Amino acid sequence: MSNKRIGILTSGGDCPGLNAVIRAVVKSSTLKNWDVYGIPYGTDGFIGIANGKYQADDLILTKHGYALPGMLKGLDVLQFLSGSVLGSLSKGHPGDPKITEAILKGYEMLDLEALIIVGGDGSLDIIYDLAQKGNWNIVAVPKTIDNDVPFTEWAVGFTTAVDIVTQALYDLTFTAASHERIMIVQVMGRDAGHLALNSGIAGGADIILIPEITPFLTSEVVNGCCHQLMKLRTSGRHFALIVISEGVKGENHESEKYIADYLEERILKQVSYLCDINDPVLCGLTSLDIRATTLGHLQRSGTPLSLDRLLATVYGIKAVELIEEEKYDQVVVWREGQVTSLPLKPIIKIIKQCHAEKRCAFPVDPQGFMVKTARSLGIYLGDYSD
Repeated sequence: MSNKRIGILTSGGDCPGLNAVIRAVVKSSTLKNWDVYGIPYGTDGFIGIANGKYQADDLILTKHGYALPGMLKGLDVLQFLSGSVLGSLSKGHPGDPKITEAILKGYEMLDLEALIIVGGDGSLDIIYDLAQKGNWNIVAVPKTIDNDVPFTEWAVGFTTAVDIVTQALYDLTFTAASHERIMIVQVMGRDAGHLALNSGIAGGADIILIPEITPFLTSEVVNGCCHQLMKLRTSGRHFALIVISEGVKGENHESEKYIADYLEERILKQVSYLCDINDPVLCGLTSLDIRATTLGHLQRSGTPLSLDRLLATVYGIKAVELIEEEKYDQVVVWREGQVTSLPLKPIIKIIKQCHAEKRCAFPVDPQGFMVKTARSLGIYLGDYSD
């Protein structure tokens, strides 16, 4: 079997499971006597190579991933670690032609036969353009806690992020109950509500607001939240959990950095307004104690769950198999319980069109099974009607 020189990089926001992909690629490639070059900090690593910051021999990854000190040296633990040992970056398209030239030069200096890209929809969009300019042979592995890469049921990092948010909701339930408070939890999901919807269902949320169903916090949506809270109170429960995706916008259709705080303010104002117009039912909510919490980058942390480790492993091995078969410009996907691959070009076309139109390439289906599940549980999703 001929020796191959392949590269791997992680790009965009980090997530649990990236190191498991790296580990699988290195272990599988080592058995084939291939050399795997780990590119530091995404495409910035190629700039470093072009500028002499990195030497090729220093970037070769071993089957043990990297050297650990003392007695642990050589212990294979990459699959358990969060983040990326290669580092990552999220800068958008390189606007300076000199930067693009340096990236292409660095890639050429490594003399790679193929490059494995571990990234989300934004990273795939950017690196695909670079690959076209440099005639790179690429294979993509989808990763994102938003789970918004089209044509794959699972992206690396999503299930662990769901678990992290679910655990946070579990913890917040008890402090909410102890003080009879309404907890509003803001989770990530720039354009997609998969994380909020799945974790909200698993974590026992009473209200879940996602951009696919409630793109804006209109007066009707806020009014519906108030009625849902009143239903809980009349049933004897004086605490509640609200999960809101960061992709939901304010009433003026503009993004709010802290949409949970915005919703808290809107609910309190709406309750006051309803009471002022002598709504006897909603007047009972004037004593609401609301707390807003933004989980932030905690959602990207934590030890990857076994499902994410397995997914990352089969994705990494599949990427190596595609390179062995010289099937390039492919993206590894999970569909109907199987790992397979699809041509990257048509997927990139969809991603680019969606980015241009500022919409999600793989949104939550408002008529899908998970939305129906939430409705069957009595969770309010923002589509209020009297």
